[in-house]
Amino acid sequence: MAILGSKLGKILITLAVIVLLLMGGVGYTAWYYLKREVPVVYDSPEEHFKYGSINSGGLPYWIWVVLPSLFPEHLPGPGGYTSVGYIWEPGKENPVGISKSTIGFEKQGVTCAMCHSATYRKSPEDTPTLVLGAPAQKFDTQANIRFLSACGKDPRFTADYILPAIEEKHHLSWIEKQLYSRLLIPQTQKALMGLGQGFAWMNSRPDAGPGRIPSFNPVKFLNFGLPLDDTIDNVDDPPLWNEKQHKGFAYHWDGLETNITEVAIMGALAAGTKPDNVPLEDLRRVEDFIREVQPPAYPFEVNQELVAKGKPIFENNCATCHAFGGDRTGTVIPVEEVGTDRHRIDMWTQAAVDKYEELGDGYEWDFTHVQKTDGYVAVSLDGIWLRAPYLHNGSVPYLTDLLEVPENRTPVFYRSYDVYNPEKVGFVSEGPEAAKEGFKYDTAAEANSNQGHLYGTTLPTEDKQALVEYLKTL
Repeated sequence: MAILGSKLGKILITLAVIVLLLMGGVGYTAWYYLKREVPVVYDSPEEHFKYGSINSGGLPYWIWVVLPSLFPEHLPGPGGYTSVGYIWEPGKENPVGISKSTIGFEKQGVTCAMCHSATYRKSPEDTPTLVLGAPAQKFDTQANIRFLSACGKDPRFTADYILPAIEEKHHLSWIEKQLYSRLLIPQTQKALMGLGQGFAWMNSRPDAGPGRIPSFNPVKFLNFGLPLDDTIDNVDDPPLWNEKQHKGFAYHWDGLETNITEVAIMGALAAGTKPDNVPLEDLRRVEDFIREVQPPAYPFEVNQELVAKGKPIFENNCATCHAFGGDRTGTVIPVEEVGTDRHRIDMWTQAAVDKYEELGDGYEWDFTHVQKTDGYVAVSLDGIWLRAPYLHNGSVPYLTDLLEVPENRTPVFYRSYDVYNPEKVGFVSEGPEAAKEGFKYDTAAEANSNQGHLYGTTLPTEDKQALVEYLKTL
């Protein structure tokens, strides 16, 4: 009996070891394919800004890659992801603004460069010049959301349809195939269907179009669960450059923030970063980059004689609100004074402020500078030539238009064409090519008003010409 007991004990120990090894193997496999993080570090600040992960969520990378080829009918036009405004650098795997990281499986995410990079061409034949930190003029957030959600609703969104397309681009091991078939593809479909449902409120408002974003309603309705309202928050993407000279300024169009670190965290959360996974060090690198990166110099010849005449005109008429060191530069000007479309202000509520102030409780970061205002920030004009279209809602296509009374400004034009018009100082916004590539912007649509900002409109024509020539040099 003692011998039998001894043998049984050894068997039980052996079985226990086997079970533990199996459990360990299963645990390791689960960790390896679902939790393993492989840091991707870009030494260059520019590369980090373009491609560095900010833990922004996103889709399994290889599913994201093949969606345009599998569901092209859901895109707004030909060209895959470029049809929603992605910018690709020659020889790069991913477009500007897209990160690729590993959390067991490879995952796609977005970066700050998605909404803060632009291209321009001096002529239709030119190769586009990429400018980091510039306000995006091509990327269409809503078109991208609608494409992804339409893919999720498509009945073909199955492993049988998607896996062969992935295998054409990337070899999957047997375990990876099981992971995609049983978990990643079904969960991605569920997430994309939820994306469409979560953003359904967009359909009751005018489309933002490329280069503009629904700014904070997504945060209000989706992140904070605040009740749906009828506000419209479509605004232009602002530039992110030369921020060291903007120290002490109010940020966002309405000045809802006054701290650049909190602005960076806001951007990450809006892009899908979870509050418990905010990558502070990566965001600090972004901050460091945007503090130093400079707007590009105006790429066309300027009339130096007119520049000299325009400088005192600027100093006498514009500098108080728009020059570095101006008494009102970087401060909020009441909307009753500036007279521009107030929809963006009405969208931002005290309830949203309160939610932001609660959001960082218990974390290493917090929001302590967020506020409700009733006006728009008088921005500095560094790189003003590349900020077109103008005003917070992008309702004025040309700088020359902005010096005209509203009834003389261009009422209907096209956005997102990146060929530049040096005479009017703005992107070409009229004509067949602009219409072919662009988004029709009608200033009569709700929240698209081009009213207000009457400063400089009464200047003599020759003074306006000199002022515009000087503004080209800022």
